[in-house]
Amino acid sequence: MELNLDELRVKIDEIDKTITEAVTERLMIAGDIARYKKENGRPILDSKREREKLSAISDSVPAEFSASMRVLYSLMFELSRSYQSSLINPTPKIFDEISNAIENTPRLFPERCTVACQGVEGANSTAACEKMFRSPSIMYMKDFESVFNAVENGFCRYGVIPLENSTAGSVNKVYDLMISKRFTIVRSTRIKIDHNLLVKPGVELSDIREIFSHEQAINQSAKFLSSLKGVKVIPCANTAVAAEMVAKSDRRDIAALASYTCAELYGLDCIVRSVQDNDNNHTRFICISRELEIYPGADRTSLMMVLPHKPGSLYKALARLYALGINLRKLESRPMPDRDFEFMFYFDLETSIYSSEFVRLICELDTICEEFRYLGSYSEIM
Repeated sequence: MELNLDELRVKIDEIDKTITEAVTERLMIAGDIARYKKENGRPILDSKREREKLSAISDSVPAEFSASMRVLYSLMFELSRSYQSSLINPTPKIFDEISNAIENTPRLFPERCTVACQGVEGANSTAACEKMFRSPSIMYMKDFESVFNAVENGFCRYGVIPLENSTAGSVNKVYDLMISKRFTIVRSTRIKIDHNLLVKPGVELSDIREIFSHEQAINQSAKFLSSLKGVKVIPCANTAVAAEMVAKSDRRDIAALASYTCAELYGLDCIVRSVQDNDNNHTRFICISRELEIYPGADRTSLMMVLPHKPGSLYKALARLYALGINLRKLESRPMPDRDFEFMFYFDLETSIYSSEFVRLICELDTICEEFRYLGSYSEIM
């Protein structure tokens, strides 16, 4: 007699109870194994045994379920290693540094401070800086590296850097600099980006032969720019720098893609508003510092990891995050300049610094990658 849906679900519930009890018992035995490994100086990871187990399990089920079983047991192994690591590994130094930062960081984010930004007055970094700080004293730098250097050398307490755009993607130059620079992230925010075509007073669209702007702004306004025939598009350091160049130039056949604020700052006319391809255009900025500061409410953590150069390394890192129930908000990879075909992986994680999952992750990082850098825990200002 064929069972109905409710009866089939009852059978599933019975099986789930058995599985739950079996997994609980398995983890308890894994704990006993962890204690044995600790007493006998054995490593947590036994790659040979895991490979043999996965192969045996795959062979023991019908072929149509083999791949599913490999996925299930790979996650099971991650859970076991995570539990064993929590029993064996001592609290790492970085955890003590994080705990001290939480305790010693002031309760309120500073309203006034000296902040390094790339560009000139009117840059989008200025708007991001003013969103994070009530009355910042802004020091403008020629490029992103100079912002990192100003913070690293103690010239400015903070720096504001663009990290990614919702339409043009990541700012690769910044990610490349993050590999070599020493810094921490203390806050982030998002700014709506609006690109406008700015010219000297009286200049018309038909007069324009060259347009200057930042590479990201150019990418974000590709459709509009491609519609202008016979016009050369020239990248420069910053959208505000482009506006300043147009304002100071004697030429009347050039224009800038920049914010409307720049038109007011530099006495330019806006002849075409909002030329970006996508009106839902936002750039995410981070605020960096030399010292580790963790303010109350921090619910985002950024890490950089170097993973073993072999198949499955990234999967194992992601599986550990999944096992801990930590949401991955951003994953970026950039080639490491001093290593052939090796990459630094950047992770943005959504997890409260007060959660047990965060504590376990920090204590287990050494077991899931070759090396890592904790970049900070912070909140994003909307």
